[in-house]
Amino acid sequence: MSGNAGRVKARRCAVQSLYQWQVAGATPETILAEFLNEREVDKVDVEYFATLTREIPRAADELRALLQPLLDRPWERVGPVERSVLLIGAYELKHCLHIPYRVVVNEGVELSKMFGADEAHRYINGVLDRLARELRAIEISAG
Repeated sequence: MSGNAGRVKARRCAVQSLYQWQVAGATPETILAEFLNEREVDKVDVEYFATLTREIPRAADELRALLQPLLDRPWERVGPVERSVLLIGAYELKHCLHIPYRVVVNEGVELSKMFGADEAHRYINGVLDRLARELRAIEISAG
């Protein structure tokens, strides 16, 4: 399954897989195997989910370095769900230039509304919007 709906579902699964990676310390490959064996993934863009689950942990140091200056607290004090959403957004802004920045920011907001703490979506929106201004300045200025 590809397309927008499949990608939205892939991001939802990725929030959960990245949460497991951070909290339980499971490897991306273990998480992927469990997810694909135990969960309903028929409407998920599995390829995109696998990419996010594998590539974000590999790029985590780079992504955290991009995000930290935009945060109002140390990375460790951001909740694990919000960290997962921020990592997905940062990864997409940096490495998925075919996805419009507005889509990346909006998806981050929606994911944090679904999985995050109350009002977390406002924080996510602010951080990803500022990151988009840094990483996608040409796209933003082009309108």
